[in-house]
Amino acid sequence: MNKKLLLSTFLMFAITIGFSQTKEELQAQKAEKQAEANKFQAEADALQKQIDALPGWRVGAFGTIGGSLSNFNNWYAQGVPNNSSGNIGITFNAFANKIEDKYFWRNSLNTNLSWVKLDNKDTDTDSDNFEPTTDVFNLSSLYGRNISKTWAVSGLMEYRTTLLDNFNDPGYLDLGVGATWTPLENLIVVIHPLNYNFVFADNDAVFESSLGAKIVADYTRQIGAIAFKSNFSTFQSYESSDLSNWTWTNSFSYTLWKMIGVGFDFALRNNKQEALSYALAQDPPAATSFEDLDNKLQSYYTIGLSYKF
Repeated sequence: MNKKLLLSTFLMFAITIGFSQTKEELQAQKAEKQAEANKFQAEADALQKQIDALPGWRVGAFGTIGGSLSNFNNWYAQGVPNNSSGNIGITFNAFANKIEDKYFWRNSLNTNLSWVKLDNKDTDTDSDNFEPTTDVFNLSSLYGRNISKTWAVSGLMEYRTTLLDNFNDPGYLDLGVGATWTPLENLIVVIHPLNYNFVFADNDAVFESSLGAKIVADYTRQIGAIAFKSNFSTFQSYESSDLSNWTWTNSFSYTLWKMIGVGFDFALRNNKQEALSYALAQDPPAATSFEDLDNKLQSYYTIGLSYKF
């Protein structure tokens, strides 16, 4: 009996030692292969950087889709027991840049659209449709001729409006010339002291075009699974500060699996002309002129699934 117990113990110990040795050997082999893979990946990344630095077109896009739907029937714990609601938001960022030794042509598109529905089934006075809420459309084109490694003489066209509601009312078209500074690979700073801000709107008493200065700073970068873009655009009118405006938009995307990930977008804006137009449309009017206007900071954000094109 003791011999059988001793033999069984010995066999179990031998199997354990053999398994441990096999596991350690496999881990060592994996470490060697991983080191080789990291080396090849670093070489591939270095080659990709050389490819990206070559003259030619660079295109890309990523966006965010966020949404939720709900439906309640006889849910008496809340004030409206029978209702259906929904929220849908879509953002899209795209660029097409042609980079050459002597010149560049950078084009970008940014859109942010969202719809909201809140339908009380017990009343017929409210809407059961998805109504537009966030509505942003921004298209820009920048052309420049290099005069040094970081400076260029440039011309900019930027158009901003809404798509879902009140298209081109207002709409803003900036046309200007000046200089572009590129201190970093992914940072672009546009300084145009000669810029005309065309404003298109039905309410001519509030919205007015004027001459001024245009400044744009754009930083776009991809770091592994993270893609982000930050853009600050401001127009400073030479005629009056009431005609000036600025917008700061930010987009982040983190890839989780293949081309799908999570995204976050937010923006801030200051525009007295838009604020006054809204105040005058209230009943009674919330303001009568720029002097008594409460110009609050505008903002929006969207969180949801993202897709990298």
